Amino acid sequence: MKLLLIFAALVAGVFTERTFIGDQVLRIKAKSYDEINQLQALETLAHLQLDFWAEPHNPDIPVDIRVPFENLQSVKVYLESNNFEYSIMIEDLQKVIDEEKQEMEMNARKERNSGTFNYGAYHSLDTLYNTISSIAQDYSSLVTRQQIGTSYEGRPIYVLKFSTGTNRPGIWVDAGIHAREWVTQATALWTAHKLASDYGKDASVTSLLNSHDVFLLVVTNPDGYVYSHSADRMWRKTRSVNSGSRCYGVDPNRNWDAGFGGPGASSDPCSDTYRGPRAESEVEVKAVADFIRAHGRIKGFISIHSYSQYLLIPYGYKCTNPADYTELMNVGRAATSSLSSLYGTKYTVGTICTTIYQSSGGSIDWTYDLGIKYSFAFELRDTGRYGFLLPTTQILPTAQETWLGLKKIVEHIRDNPY
Repeated sequence: MKLLLIFAALVAGVFTERTFIGDQVLRIKAKSYDEINQLQALETLAHLQLDFWAEPHNPDIPVDIRVPFENLQSVKVYLESNNFEYSIMIEDLQKVIDEEKQEMEMNARKERNSGTFNYGAYHSLDTLYNTISSIAQDYSSLVTRQQIGTSYEGRPIYVLKFSTGTNRPGIWVDAGIHAREWVTQATALWTAHKLASDYGKDASVTSLLNSHDVFLLVVTNPDGYVYSHSADRMWRKTRSVNSGSRCYGVDPNRNWDAGFGGPGASSDPCSDTYRGPRAESEVEVKAVADFIRAHGRIKGFISIHSYSQYLLIPYGYKCTNPADYTELMNVGRAATSSLSSLYGTKYTVGTICTTIYQSSGGSIDWTYDLGIKYSFAFELRDTGRYGFLLPTTQILPTAQETWLGLKKIVEHIRDNPY
């Protein structure tokens, strides 16, 4: 009987994982704002189950849409009959996901056999957490692991604190607020090791950590990250239960108390951009917000997302420039110039609203309004060829170039106290 139950559980696990066989990612180039409006209208047609990887906002910016196989023909007919220019970015999404999964399994075997950790690979949450603990142990005089909260499903939310003193101003860096953006968690973990190992060797890092504490949250949304590994590779949100709805989760970057419930955030619990029932309804968001408020001396807040190759400043919930617009733009341009010096990767700098689209309830808008002048958000590689499925060969180059941009920002924070 016990064997039958185990077998049944295994079978259920196999058949509950979401598949994307034949799904394609289309890149659409709108030629006018009328076409942008048409694409926005297409987004509201729930029966098509479209997943907009890059939102329709500006004719100068392509729109990337994952289209389920069963709706491909009708969507393509619509696009062609309305003279939209489009191309196929990913021919079969499931094939790419399967290849990614196979590579992860191969890497896990190699790591077990060699006893070494590969920063150029994607990892499970357990492995990330084990490595976070190892960094804290290996650099115990500099790094401590702190639990700042617990996720909806009961997982710890760990922050690494880099500090050489007490009662100092802090700089916050987080990643992985959206579950499927795996290159962000990988980049943050590499950055944690880089920070720790470069102290005492790199003059800039040493100077920074002799005057400021750095708080690094590698996985902001642990439940969503686990779910993106085990059940739905394209999962974006948290995993909280939405009362009265069959759909789970809230977009944690629409859940902050910054223009909450405004444009660019959905009231539909089934939407990937569902804002939640109220600001800070998500325990993951509240844990970070409570930490920032309690600390009281956070001087920089940097959130790492993917994809599109942007460095963004407030605001998103409104389309007006922040009071410190000129300074933030100059810092952003210096950061992206340094970033691109390594591999030539080009980034665009600008406010959220004018660069991508209007969106309310975002973290860097909340921190800026709280008084944290240096609030930035990275959107890492790429510009859409692979989207959220960035190949592992690009993890280390992404982390290395992002480090250069991060260093420029934190150096400016260090040298310009306020």
